[in-house]
Amino acid sequence: MARTAEHLIEQAQKDNMAYELVQSLTTEIGPRLAGTSAEARARNWAINKLELLGFENVHVESFEVPVWLRGRERARIVSPFPQPLRITALGGSTSTGEHGVEGEVVGFPSLDSLIEADPARVEGKIVFVDEVMARKRDGSGYGVAVQKRLRTAYVAQQLGAIAALIRSVGTSSHRFPHTGQMRPLSDSAGKRGVPMAALSAPDADQLSRVLSYGGPVVVHLLVTSEVRAPAQSGNVIAEIRGRDSPEEIVLAGAHLDSWDLGTGAVDDGAGVGIVIAASRLLLEHLPEAPRRTIRLVLFGSEEVGFVGARDYSERYSAELPQHIVAAESDFGAGDIWRFDTRFPAEQLPYATEIARILSPLDIVRGNNTAYGGPDLRYMRESGVPVITLLQDGTDYFDLHHTPDDTLDKIGPDDLHQNVAAWAAFLYLAAETEVYFRDAEAASVTGTP
Repeated sequence: MARTAEHLIEQAQKDNMAYELVQSLTTEIGPRLAGTSAEARARNWAINKLELLGFENVHVESFEVPVWLRGRERARIVSPFPQPLRITALGGSTSTGEHGVEGEVVGFPSLDSLIEADPARVEGKIVFVDEVMARKRDGSGYGVAVQKRLRTAYVAQQLGAIAALIRSVGTSSHRFPHTGQMRPLSDSAGKRGVPMAALSAPDADQLSRVLSYGGPVVVHLLVTSEVRAPAQSGNVIAEIRGRDSPEEIVLAGAHLDSWDLGTGAVDDGAGVGIVIAASRLLLEHLPEAPRRTIRLVLFGSEEVGFVGARDYSERYSAELPQHIVAAESDFGAGDIWRFDTRFPAEQLPYATEIARILSPLDIVRGNNTAYGGPDLRYMRESGVPVITLLQDGTDYFDLHHTPDDTLDKIGPDDLHQNVAAWAAFLYLAAETEVYFRDAEAASVTGTP
């Protein structure tokens, strides 16, 4: 097994399929907002590619999702120093109406400080949460920073504000605001929140400086976003059917939708290209299918609240015990540097052996608290073992959810190492007899 995995790694260094797929997706489809005709075209694109590449059981599993559309967006400081601000509306935001809203700005250094604010300080005003996201190689700064995007509109509404602004959830210093979903529409319990937008980092700095002068600062905000009736979305499924234990599933995921500002190259065109190209290597270079089934899932409507992830877990709830392990590529195109797992202690020796095979790719053994990926949330919570092939995300949040998320940020050779690691892992997980769930199911009779 080890030799075969090493052969797959070698072949991946010569293979440009991942980049070609990202180029095709971002050029022929472009941005793919959940529930729109563009996302539907992306599903058709995926079906055609997967069938041409020789995968089995290629199909779409449909579901509906509310459709949020951006509309017009504009902001300016009215006084004391009149000037425009660069903003973008956040997914799920309500509309200000065609004439916008105007009000005095009250600033807060964090979401927590807004939560603790006296309503008398906030009522009738525009709140501004100026919390800075930390740049981290593993992307861990995002989990803290994203809370202000998810919750500010609803906290502001409870306190009587008329609108909200946040510093973009991102690490870029460019004048590109970052979009992203507020609380998913299905989870808002009837509360729509106040209209909310994100400021680019330089504009957040500017507004903060103006506020530091001490006098009243008045801002005019226009956001004409709207929510339309639910429309069709869906997950695209494809398989390499296992030769001996086809009911046992090794799942490789990415998400097919994207935000509308860029073309979704790093988020998550790169992941789509990586998992398809890695699986295709197994089709081309193995003399026979692996023991277990490898299932590709290109999730729909990830960006608006993991709708496809929920649908998959509910649809396959009875079969999740046969999901041996799952992983998702959804962190851009940077080199993988760490291999994390979430296995029972009995299975960690096998994880160590996989890490040894991946080590020539400059991948180190990580921890045993793997996240797996955003679309694996419900599977992970139900007990499906997950792994993370963690990429270098130092610069990922410079591009994430911005107009700068375009193909030129990925080089033709950038994805080779990712494809190599994914191909080796998928083969080792699908060919082994090892189970990764618990002591009763475990078997460590073989080594790679």
